[in-house]
Amino acid sequence: MEHIVTVQDAVTAFEPWMEPTDAELDAIEREMPVIRAEMELLDAQIITIDRTPCELDERRIRRARRRVLAAHRDHVNGANGHTGGAA
Repeated sequence: MEHIVTVQDAVTAFEPWMEPTDAELDAIEREMPVIRAEMELLDAQIITIDRTPCELDERRIRRARRRVLAAHRDHVNGANGHTGGAA
């Protein structure tokens, strides 16, 4: 005879303690410029999947790559306590 039991994971899957903390949400918010820049680069690359990139496509991808690098730089500098400007 088999016992019938509930699936505890499904019942407790959305417990409040499983929600992101305020610190995690703040970290995501600080990283949003990087995420947006990476999405823009991905969009530019997706456009050229089924065709040969023209000069405009290549420029779009180069600009998007530069934005990703700049966003990463700004994110890392901000994480190290640097807010910009000469010191």
